[in-house]
Amino acid sequence: QVPLVESGGGLVQAGGSLRLTCAASGRTFSTGTMAWFRQAPGKEREFVATIDWRGSNTYYAHSVEGRFTISRDNAKNTIYLQMNSLKPEDTAIYFCAATGSGIWPLLSVGNYGYWGQGTQVTVSS
Repeated sequence: QVPLVESGGGLVQAGGSLRLTCAASGRTFSTGTMAWFRQAPGKEREFVATIDWRGSNTYYAHSVEGRFTISRDNAKNTIYLQMNSLKPEDTAIYFCAATGSGIWPLLSVGNYGYWGQGTQVTVSS
């Protein structure tokens, strides 16, 4: 059973917006750090944004800072990624990641033990 399920990806023109959702099932991650990563074709998976368990602290990759916003709703066991001013270079599969650890920030793929299946985001120029 996949504990994390992403949705909200799609095709959008440059300058547009999308909101990704990641819903956890089977267990709660309300006390753990969560994050979004992305992977473009032929490239390694890279960090995008992370949020602490309270939702009080966030940290972003330089390439998305000021355009993307990560948030969470622990009552719904869900995190979000609001993506504005999208660029063609944002095209990738976006993955939600979670850990039961409250350590923050966690920026590496290896820090997270739970992953979703990914959702495709394509930005046309």
